[in-house]
Amino acid sequence: MRPQDRTVARKNLDKKLNFLRDSDISVRPARGWIKAIREALGMTTAQFGRRMGVSQPRAVAVEKAEVSSKITLDSLERAAEALGCRVVYALVPQESLEAQVEKRARLLAEKHLKSVTHSMALEDQGVAHEDTQAQLERLTRKILEASGSKLWDDE
Repeated sequence: MRPQDRTVARKNLDKKLNFLRDSDISVRPARGWIKAIREALGMTTAQFGRRMGVSQPRAVAVEKAEVSSKITLDSLERAAEALGCRVVYALVPQESLEAQVEKRARLLAEKHLKSVTHSMALEDQGVAHEDTQAQLERLTRKILEASGSKLWDDE
């Protein structure tokens, strides 16, 4: 994917995911979404199991699997269908994708400049703080424009 396309993709995903990052919808109820919705509907575990096509003990096991984060997506989708719901699956970045990429580029730029400024200082060719900051900004932008997936190579 071209760098321009990656930037557009990041911005589009950030727009879609911003509302999730700022909401508490992703906070699962203590007893799980399945049990909370089933109980709110007034459905017993036996009725839920029949709607899922499984036994009552298996329906209880599905609820417990969700709470312990052991449920499979397939089981979650089947449970949702039995409850008249749909599964909404998303990975929600803790901060925007754009911010993550910029932070990583800046880290790499700082690491590169640190070694360069150290060598220059050893040769008694120190650079003013303002010049270093300007170089840092330029190098960060250059890394953002050019690096693509190399941005995430191990250091």
